Amino acid sequence: MGKSAVSLAGAAALVVGLSGAAWAQEIQERKENQQDRIAQGVKSGQLTAGETARLEGKEATLNREERSMRALDNGKLTAQDRKTINQQQNQLSKQIYAEKHDAAVQPKPKGEVGARQENQQDRIAQGIKSGQLTAGETARLERKEAGLNKEVRTDRQANGGTLTPQERRQVNRQQNHLSRQIYKDKHNQRRQPKP
Repeated sequence: MGKSAVSLAGAAALVVGLSGAAWAQEIQERKENQQDRIAQGVKSGQLTAGETARLEGKEATLNREERSMRALDNGKLTAQDRKTINQQQNQLSKQIYAEKHDAAVQPKPKGEVGARQENQQDRIAQGIKSGQLTAGETARLERKEAGLNKEVRTDRQANGGTLTPQERRQVNRQQNHLSRQIYKDKHNQRRQPKP
């Protein structure tokens, strides 16, 4: 028997041997690991706000789908449900890897505006890592952050690389609003499930 056949047989034995509680633990651990990988990508700048929003949106969709599957079967996952979730988690894992290793990176801070953007990205990363932000909350925050980043980039391009005083005030107001939203989302009662 070849090495891959032995590995496949071992994996099958592991799959068959896992109880419902063990599967639930496995799913939760994978979710937590993927959230940690996303948080690390945000913190390091490997993930842009837009990439993070897309990944967290997919994570939120997967979470909703799992809840729906459980609701249909009295809180339990069927073997087919577990297989589906596992395949989706594998796909999401590959997407996290691809996004972290592509050429797109979070722009380096430029001036006070950039420093605040970096600080807010750090706060979001900490919220992901600690579980204070759900996937859906993170996706919404990152979409807002990506929109603000685009606006700043466009304004700078239009003005020879700088922001006018009026644009700085507008960006500051938007950053204040986003900062309050980060605080509210991190301190509400919703949490990313922990294993």
